[in-house]
Parts: sequence; structure tokens; C-alpha cells
Amino acid sequence: MIYRHFNAPSRAFTQFSHDIIRHPRLSSDAVRLLTWQLSLPQGARESLSRTAERARIGATAFTRAKRQLKEEGFVHERRVQIAGGRWATQQLVSSHPLTADQAAKLLAREPLPSPQVTPSPRKPAAGRPTAPPTDGHPEKDPREDTSHLPPHAEHADAVEESPRIDDARALVGALPVLSPALRHIPPGMRDELARLAARWLDAGHTPADVHEHIRHCLPGDGTPVHRPGGLVRYLLRDVPPREPSRPAPVNRLSPRLQGARECAGDHTQPMLFRPVGDETHCPACASRTVSTG
Repeated sequence: MIYRHFNAPSRAFTQFSHDIIRHPRLSSDAVRLLTWQLSLPQGARESLSRTAERARIGATAFTRAKRQLKEEGFVHERRVQIAGGRWATQQLVSSHPLTADQAAKLLAREPLPSPQVTPSPRKPAAGRPTAPPTDGHPEKDPREDTSHLPPHAEHADAVEESPRIDDARALVGALPVLSPALRHIPPGMRDELARLAARWLDAGHTPADVHEHIRHCLPGDGTPVHRPGGLVRYLLRDVPPREPSRPAPVNRLSPRLQGARECAGDHTQPMLFRPVGDETHCPACASRTVSTG
């Protein structure tokens, strides 16, 4: 038998929903990261990585916990461009799951951070000044050494403006009916999955094609799926080209051979004859059979 003794604190406390503390898909590190963030005073700008450092959560555990919080809709991020052409990351932590659209509206109300750049003391360069080169090209792709690049605007606009986005949302909404393993897709991931499914529909695939692809790739033999949203996102990431419908077979017989049939008798080479009724042997084989009988 277990006994519990609890004294309600009179100061420095935070109220949390039991749904957070007992969440079935959040690890202990994810719950600690979320509750720590929610306990910070209003206006605090402590990042998730700084909280993980203070809570003594390792790098691998922090990455896993942050991914779980994002999949469940408790954490949202977006990249914004600030003054000076720099990019900054906005993070939103909420006490209840939010969809991508809801998080975007809340983040839009927040002021953009101002760049804090301290100019370094300049030292005169040695030698005479030279003009920068005006030709040639870099030997390496600068994107190889650049992380957290902003998404291509033209690609994002194309996804948002897909005319099949409503059909894609209905497709994603029917996934729990497709398989019991897909019943626990986080609400915060449905808009993202709908945008991925819309790409399949825009490429000419039907909702039945998408469902069949997902069903075919699901693990069998009762294997549990711990992150169904991440699995569906992986399966819809690449859109294959739609196979063209096969044309009907063309009858290549010449007109003079129309109605001819291959003899079922013993011939060195295939023997065609034109039957009068439903006979299967040519006249020579038929007469040979009658004479030997």
C-alpha cells in the first residue's frame, strides 16, 4: 500500500495539467523540459537548449525530448529574418497542444528580436588595398556549411496554395480508419501531413493510391508504432511519379489472318488454319485421325 503526503506550497509554484505529467508519449526528459519552461516567469526569453543545460539533460536526450514536444504540439518553431539580413529562431512553448496555424498566429504577435552585434576593433591590414575579384565562382557550395536554412518561399507558397489541400486534410483524417496503428497521430502534425499529402494529389495520385502506399509500408505482425505521425511524415516525404496507364493490347494480325487458329496437332512449326466451326485441328490432321481410327 502506498501513502502520499503533500503540502501545498504557499509561494513559487506552478499549476500543471495532469495531461502533461501523465502524457503517454512524452519521456521524463520531455516532461521536465516542458514543465521547466512553463514555470519560468512571464517575459523570460530562456531557450529550450539553455533549459536543458540547466536541467542537466544531455544533448541526445534533449534532441529526443524536443522532437517529442514538437510532434505533440507543445513546442513550435519558425525562422524569421530580422534587421541586417540575419535570421533568428522563434520558439513557442504552450501548456496545451497547438496546431501549426494556431502557433503561427501567436508567434506573429511577438515582436521580432533586434540583432545585438558588438563591433569588433578594426586593425589595419598589411599591404596595399586591393579591389575584390569580380569573376570566378566559389569552389564549394556555401550551403554545405550552412545549417538551418530558411525554406524556399516559392516551395512553401506552392504547398499552401494547393487546390487539393481540403482533399488532403480529409485523407489524413481517414488514416485512423486505415489502421489501428495510426489512431494516435498528434493533432499538431495533421496540417504538416496534409501539406505533404497535397503534393501527392497534385502529382496525380489518388487518395486511394496514398492510402495503399501507407498501408503497404506499415509494419506487420502486430508490431506497435510508437510515433505514427513521424512514420507517416517519412512515408509521404518523397512523391514518386505516377505510373501511366497501360494501353490496351493491339491486335497485330494482318486482315487476311483474321479468324485463323493454331492447329493443336503435331507440326514442326505452328500451323494456322481457318476453322469452319469449333474444330481444333486442321483438315490434314483431322483426316489423318479419321484414317488411323
